[in-house]
Amino acid sequence: MSGDPEPVYVLRRVTASDWVINDQRYDTDDPRHVVACVHDVDDGVEVVRLRDLPLETHYSNASEVLEAVARAKDPSRATRPIVIPSHPPLFAN
Repeated sequence: MSGDPEPVYVLRRVTASDWVINDQRYDTDDPRHVVACVHDVDDGVEVVRLRDLPLETHYSNASEVLEAVARAKDPSRATRPIVIPSHPPLFAN
């Protein structure tokens, strides 16, 4: 039976105005399980990173934060170094 794989990162509401983003690769008692905390503010949500991720501190909504975490941790985004061909120096006459 094939289906969509279980997401690695999930957004869970913990109060009426707060969420956490969990990394499901780790047990709930592992400190790495909680990736970020998200809190409602007047003009969107604020983020507190609990892991080293390139996240902004403000987003429009909690779902955007979850998408940003997934993009930041997506191994398919990694690229090989770009090879720059070397050329011998030009000779001045």
